[in-house]
Amino acid sequence: MSRIALFVFLSLLGLSSVGAEDPYLFFTWNVTYGTISPLGVPQQGIFINGQFPGPNINSTTNNNIVLNVFNNLDEPFLLTWNGIQQRKNSWQDGMPGTNCPIAPGKNFTYHFQVKDQIGSFFYFPSTGMHRAAGAFGGLRINSRLLIPVPFADPADDYTVLIGDWYTKSHKALTGLLDAGRSIGNPAGVLINGLTGKDNAPLFTMEAGKTYRYRICNVGLKVSLNFRIQSHLMKLVEMDGSHTVQNDYESLDVHVGQCLSVLVTANQEAKDYYMVASTRFTKYSLAATGIIRYAGSVVPPSPELPKAPVGWAWSFNQWRSFRWNLTASAARPNPQGSYHYGGINITRTIRLSSSVGLVNGKRRFALNGVSHVDSPTPPKLAEYYSIADNVFKYDSISDDPPVTNAPITVAPNVLRATFRDYIEIILENPERSIQCYHLDGYSFFAVGMGHGKWTPASRRTYNLLDAVSRHTIQVYPRSWSAIMLTFDNAGMWSLRSEMWERHYLGQQLYVSVVSPARSLRDEYNMPDNALLCGDVASLPKPPSYV
Repeated sequence: MSRIALFVFLSLLGLSSVGAEDPYLFFTWNVTYGTISPLGVPQQGIFINGQFPGPNINSTTNNNIVLNVFNNLDEPFLLTWNGIQQRKNSWQDGMPGTNCPIAPGKNFTYHFQVKDQIGSFFYFPSTGMHRAAGAFGGLRINSRLLIPVPFADPADDYTVLIGDWYTKSHKALTGLLDAGRSIGNPAGVLINGLTGKDNAPLFTMEAGKTYRYRICNVGLKVSLNFRIQSHLMKLVEMDGSHTVQNDYESLDVHVGQCLSVLVTANQEAKDYYMVASTRFTKYSLAATGIIRYAGSVVPPSPELPKAPVGWAWSFNQWRSFRWNLTASAARPNPQGSYHYGGINITRTIRLSSSVGLVNGKRRFALNGVSHVDSPTPPKLAEYYSIADNVFKYDSISDDPPVTNAPITVAPNVLRATFRDYIEIILENPERSIQCYHLDGYSFFAVGMGHGKWTPASRRTYNLLDAVSRHTIQVYPRSWSAIMLTFDNAGMWSLRSEMWERHYLGQQLYVSVVSPARSLRDEYNMPDNALLCGDVASLPKPPSYV
């Protein structure tokens, strides 16, 4: 395609303002149903270009991704890009609060830039319970050649997608939730769509060389522990940040999180199992995958490395994670040049989860409100200035309601002042672990503790080298504290990554509006944006300038 033709094509897509000097990656994805049997039970899965899991996206910092998705399912469909910040561009976030879904038999072209990011991420379907059927895959962002990386280039780079798995179809799981019931416990665990010891080797290593493994928990519900027989793993990156490089025998990977480790092939030349097994559950499920040393004909030992036990071990491991202050990230300047601990907090938001019955059906809530998607995505309603017809801002307060307060079902949209530095406390009064993700940002996970958070809890915060990331766990009857500057204008999903909880309302959207209404702060709605609900027939608002 010539540069002139490319410019015309991108202008039609509304891309002219998105880093036209940076390289473009073009993809065409066909989303279809197909039969899969990862646990030996035939079931309906969702394929991308005939693949389960879906294809990996291999990009470099500041690449522009143009991805045309054809929906061949019998239901509306969307993809979201877990951890991709979509700077000034929540139009591409792919959540039901920002985008109208792709109707059956139709297509939509995403076009976004992986601006100023590096690291390991993944994509997945955000509509309904499609995540339980597939259509997820890895998304890596490599550093630019001139940006120093705090470790030598690995011999190869492998993506490892781990997650719990259900043998019920996504439609059956949807039916259970719509009836007010739970989806129950998963039937197994998968590693790259597989579970058993009899599969062919997933990866090959040559003796003496070092390899990068990007491990993402793409499941629905359960934290998993990952380990490799007889090999240490050197943690180097998590959720897009370089970390202090410590060695681990095993790592807890919570739902929605990604870790990068370096593994050196320094053992006897044979096959070895990698293991992903459930954590914090009364039941035990595991999957294995084989790593083969080149030329090996020796099978792996049947004795699998044991998983750690208990919450305290996991909490102490989290405390060992530190931001690498001297390493560069997407830009040449060191990560530690941003002194987040010295910024004054302008607002504190405490969010507490709850579960209860509404009209006899189970719902999950944040501060007493259980989110429900509206026919008109809140981002579109806001852009078209009809928000009052679709949802009510700030239906929750900055503090949890009194215990046992009734749950209200409504769109849950919280306003945040552009560029405010905000502290968010995620409180978990329940007896199971939870995980939260925030689109559009990375945040500093500065603290965790048991019991209820109080202002005195700030004395325990790490204000120097907490890892900047996008997903954080909250242990049972505990709290986690995050801090960030809301400097990315748009409408952003803050959600439980436990998809049953998400589906039944444990989520909200944060509206961040720039008062300047300027292209400096946010891109215009793209010309190819899908319209639905109350905005379907409205004239397009004036463009930003």
